[in-house]
Amino acid sequence: MNEALPDVPEVRVVGLPQLTSGFDLVDRLDLPMHLKVHGPLEPLGGEQLAQLAERINLRGRGGAGFPFHKKLRSVAETAIKRGVRPVVVVNGSEDEPACRKDTVMINRAPHLILDGALLCAEAMGARTLVVGVTRESTQRSMEAALAERGLNNGRRSALRARVQRNPVRMVTGAAASLIRSIDGGPAIPPGRKTSASKNGVGGAPTLLSNAETFAQLAIAARIGPERYCNTGLYDEPGTVMLTVSGAVARPMVIEAPTGVPLRYILQLAGAPPVPQGVLTGGYHGKWIDAATVNEAIVSRNSLDAVGGSLGAGAILPISQDTCPLGESLRVAQWLAEESAGQCGPCYLGLPAAARGLEDILNGGGPAALEAVKQVAKNVKRRGACSHPDGSAMFLESTVKAFTDDLAAHVLGNGCGRPVAGVLPLFEGGRAPTGIPGGGGEENGPSRQKIFVDWTLCRGHGLCADILPEVFQLGADGFPTVAQAQVPRFAEAKALRAVRRCPALALRIEDGAPQAKGPSRNLPVLSQGRGRRALGR
Repeated sequence: MNEALPDVPEVRVVGLPQLTSGFDLVDRLDLPMHLKVHGPLEPLGGEQLAQLAERINLRGRGGAGFPFHKKLRSVAETAIKRGVRPVVVVNGSEDEPACRKDTVMINRAPHLILDGALLCAEAMGARTLVVGVTRESTQRSMEAALAERGLNNGRRSALRARVQRNPVRMVTGAAASLIRSIDGGPAIPPGRKTSASKNGVGGAPTLLSNAETFAQLAIAARIGPERYCNTGLYDEPGTVMLTVSGAVARPMVIEAPTGVPLRYILQLAGAPPVPQGVLTGGYHGKWIDAATVNEAIVSRNSLDAVGGSLGAGAILPISQDTCPLGESLRVAQWLAEESAGQCGPCYLGLPAAARGLEDILNGGGPAALEAVKQVAKNVKRRGACSHPDGSAMFLESTVKAFTDDLAAHVLGNGCGRPVAGVLPLFEGGRAPTGIPGGGGEENGPSRQKIFVDWTLCRGHGLCADILPEVFQLGADGFPTVAQAQVPRFAEAKALRAVRRCPALALRIEDGAPQAKGPSRNLPVLSQGRGRRALGR
């Protein structure tokens, strides 16, 4: 089995380094070393900064690839129109097991990221800067970098700067999740989609972009657009940070100019000469086959043209001696577990899709294949964030890329190859432990059980609406389980289901035995009290 990637894997460079300048000198560039390597940085006006970003065609490096100059202008215009100070947010959340490029940058070159963020803050007159992270190592490095610059969150500071630490979960990296957590809420997307540029942190227009994006801006501001565009492709200039793992001899982060052949990147990491397939863009990305790998170059447009995706820069080959559907099933199951548990298409659809892929592997036949296709189609564009969309794209790509293996499983007895577990997941398939939300209180073992009293249940179905993590309705309209463990993150919803059951047929009991003291059980409300509460 492939182990989880370290926070800071080996770093390699193709050509001349830009973002990784100085990495050969020290493990981490503190402020004095950063200035020796990169030199000072002159401030730029807002329109100058927007023109710079436009000339180098800078796009967000977090996966979506939105043009940075459009985002910058939108925030500035909204702030001026409303007469409020904007907010700058660096998204350093990297919660996918196959991505480490932002984690490497924050751990080794935090001041380059801060350069870009502070350029934007000064140009727009922002007075608040927040850096979102999810790992202990990135929190330590960024907090040290802020201290080295004399920046803090004091009320009298000209610029209030701080680090926001969130749980390691796939949905935490969504812009809306980070903004919600900065405002004091949970690090999950809100129920409705909003534009951070219009209504972000504290309701203010917010410039939120990926950590690498700000670092790229800082490089371009120092060397100028002409010199920046001398590296890479004319329509996608500069370098890109890639995380290469999977079936490779040496998992690594690589800085490479756009336009480098993808096969060369794979060779650097020791990938198989003829991989069975390569997952591009990470676990919200797409598979390409071995023949396509030889045509692809490292660029957003090139990978899109051959059916792949640059995404957040994760590249994962698999060898010929592993079952690609079995490898994809492990990822699909992890993606289903990473749901925020609040949108039906996500918390119901993704587990159903993973079960469908498992059915295919277990000989479910054409019906199982059609079920997977239908579920993947149904979850798209219906969630509060991009998690169901990206997960559906991964599933659809899996079905499309491995047609021979799919036929062997659907029409025959399987491909006969084992599942090697080469696609990295967090230890035990879960997020790292020891940090808030990462296997701690929220995601720990359940403390409660919920029970159905069949003598009272009338099949109203509210329990399945409120607590779909536990209850599903059978063909007869009644819950399909009589008792179940309640996930910790759903305990509040479980209590709400108990209180709202019209027939008062639910009860919750504490799963942890109590040696002493009174019972902590939450019994069914009395019949009289329940009827009064329901207005009967």
